[in-house]
Amino acid sequence: MDALRMTRCDSVRLVPDSRRVITKPFLPGQEIHPSGASRLQIVLRRIMAMPEHEVVETLDAARKDFVGRHRDLDAALERNAGIVAARFDQVELVGASLSLDRLQLIGAYFTHEYSIEAAALGNPSMVAAPDQSGVEDGAVRFVMSLRAIGEGHRSSIEFRTGIIRSDASIVLDPASDFAVTGDRTPHAYDKRFFTTKLGDMEMLNDVEERVLVRLEDEFTMAELEAAIVALEDDEFERSISGETTRVLHWLASSNYRTSFPPSIDISERVLFPSGPTESHGMEDARFVRFVGDDGAINYYATYTAFDGHQILPQLIETADFAHFRVATLSGRAAHNKGMAIFPRPIHGKYVALGRHDNMNNFIMSSTDIRVWRESSLIQEPERPWELMQLGNCGSPLETEAGWLVITHGVGPFRRYTLGALLLDLDDPSRVIGHLKEPLLSPDDDERDGYVPNVVYSCGGMIHAGHLVLPYGYADVGASIATIPVDDLLSRLTSSAG
Repeated sequence: MDALRMTRCDSVRLVPDSRRVITKPFLPGQEIHPSGASRLQIVLRRIMAMPEHEVVETLDAARKDFVGRHRDLDAALERNAGIVAARFDQVELVGASLSLDRLQLIGAYFTHEYSIEAAALGNPSMVAAPDQSGVEDGAVRFVMSLRAIGEGHRSSIEFRTGIIRSDASIVLDPASDFAVTGDRTPHAYDKRFFTTKLGDMEMLNDVEERVLVRLEDEFTMAELEAAIVALEDDEFERSISGETTRVLHWLASSNYRTSFPPSIDISERVLFPSGPTESHGMEDARFVRFVGDDGAINYYATYTAFDGHQILPQLIETADFAHFRVATLSGRAAHNKGMAIFPRPIHGKYVALGRHDNMNNFIMSSTDIRVWRESSLIQEPERPWELMQLGNCGSPLETEAGWLVITHGVGPFRRYTLGALLLDLDDPSRVIGHLKEPLLSPDDDERDGYVPNVVYSCGGMIHAGHLVLPYGYADVGASIATIPVDDLLSRLTSSAG
């Protein structure tokens, strides 16, 4: 059989840019010096002792060096000064009248830049954008997510936009020179979900239940704190109530909302690790444009949260890529890496692919998108290029012939290649066909990098009769390939049985 037609879009090459930086709080080690003061206290006192003219001169010099690297530097300085301000009482600064310049200078000393792409950029997913206004006939605007890897191999999620034209050619929009993190916003928590998650963690004990019984079906962080404080009235041992406090704070902090001003370009928006489950990285987001049975459209993404010791799948929800909700997942099937949600309900349920045994592909279903218990095996490694392990490369794509699933397989020398499955539309647990050969392999220009011999995707689109497949290579950069859908489906249906 002739080779499958595929076009690599050589004009689309995304490579890491170490100049893309965000601001982060910088709090030095809190070791206690012989004076009895912490390092933070000592530095603060030095800043407070500076004459006002020296404050102005120092701030002006710092601002001159850094203002062109950030969208709103003054706001970042004031935000980080506010973090330090919570510690002012430790250094006898309560009630101190600070000039705006001195406040911003405090922020400058306790701010550092973090290069979000310093190490790598890759593992993209692609969905049709919420706003299609002004797009030429036959074209579609897309949003692409990317895994950006910075210092310490910490991963965050970035975005790019572009157009797929009627001839399946790709035009990528230029990325902004700036990068910003979102603002966490308060929100209500779901007691039912808390109870479910604590049960999965085997942490639902008498103490936890005593806290939860004091809460309404939806509660705020302040109400949670009040219920925890009330434990003292129940005369529980401090060691027990302390562990309860730790677990509840961990769970609450892992579920949050973050938002960006809609006025800033989407390429500036960075989802940077914020909760404890993801403190060391947010990896491989698989975005999907989800259409409910009622026609409502939402965007979901599953990603791998890493805290330095363990990995957990988590969920992102957004309608506009400006306001995001991040949630933990529950259930025995919500485990390990690589969950991918189908783009619509099937028989009234959410359906997803996963690899919770770290080796095979499973299909899962649930009536609650945050709780996954039911799963069944649909694919085990068969071909030489996938014998080590399998996984999906993003959410299934609906075609008339079935659900098209891009997979990855690991073969000799830990070489990652991409393959494809075709699943039945009505019963996606039934495999119709499986490519006998890899769909995409690292070529000579893509095999060398931070992680050699790897191509990987987190999801593509179908447009203009083509599979448009963004992929990362060698943990260096990302590109896009296009494949005629009819050719691919013909191969998959001919392999049936």
